[in-house]
Amino acid sequence: MEEVVRLGVQKTRKLYIGGSFNRSESGRSRPVYQAGGKKFLANVCLASRKDLRDAVQAARKALTAWRAKTAYNRGQILYRMAEMMESRRSELETELAQATGMKENEAREETSMAIDRVIYYAGWCDKIVQVVGNANPVAAPYFNFTIPEPVGVVGVVCPNENPLLSFISLVIPIVAGGNSTVCLASEKYPTVAVCLAEIFATSDLPGGVINILTGNRSELLGPMASHMDVNALALAGISLEEEKEAQMAAAENVKRVRVYRENKSTPWTSLAWENIDVIADYMELKTVWHPIGS
Repeated sequence: MEEVVRLGVQKTRKLYIGGSFNRSESGRSRPVYQAGGKKFLANVCLASRKDLRDAVQAARKALTAWRAKTAYNRGQILYRMAEMMESRRSELETELAQATGMKENEAREETSMAIDRVIYYAGWCDKIVQVVGNANPVAAPYFNFTIPEPVGVVGVVCPNENPLLSFISLVIPIVAGGNSTVCLASEKYPTVAVCLAEIFATSDLPGGVINILTGNRSELLGPMASHMDVNALALAGISLEEEKEAQMAAAENVKRVRVYRENKSTPWTSLAWENIDVIADYMELKTVWHPIGS
């Protein structure tokens, strides 16, 4: 009897919007190959402008409940995320090595750093207010407090370098501060972010806090920057021309724009990226006056 060769089920990596895995509204996808371009890895959805609008809507809906959680609770949720990454680290390492061509030990090291970085920012959730905020002395019978609050919905563009670690370094401090995000994954290595999305979906993270799109930066950066319900942008791996385009589009509703550029002195593996300034970049300082004795 002739042996039948079974073909494996090829996976289509979907968008992660509002806690659900959705195909692109456009129906488009593209094949992604392992490093070297020889072996098929997966089909990846190409997000459209409509998908971007849906992701922003999901992020806005999730924002109210996420920012209302206690800082301690947000820290617990991020720590749980690190636990889930640890339990599925072999999957992350394999995905990272296959997509980028990293050696096994390099993929293992980047995964470990990514998990540790989540724990680092989880620990800052209930401390950032005390460090960034202040009780201000005033020459009047009032208490005067400066309190940091999340800026809102943040659009994130991730670079191709260190696709796992750079994603964590950009996104986790933003959500640690109480914001929600719409993330455009690495254009070259999108499967790594989608693997992370599957981990987020099985953690305690509420749906919509982190939304992940895969697609072409040239199609989505402009609409993200000009979207009136996006309050800030965190951009990495973009060209000077793309930065100029984003800055001009963001000016329409006075978005806060932060551009991060990796260099030889501060690669994504550097501990310089473990910095509370990244949390503070996406918080607004509000000053409150209260009469003494009232």
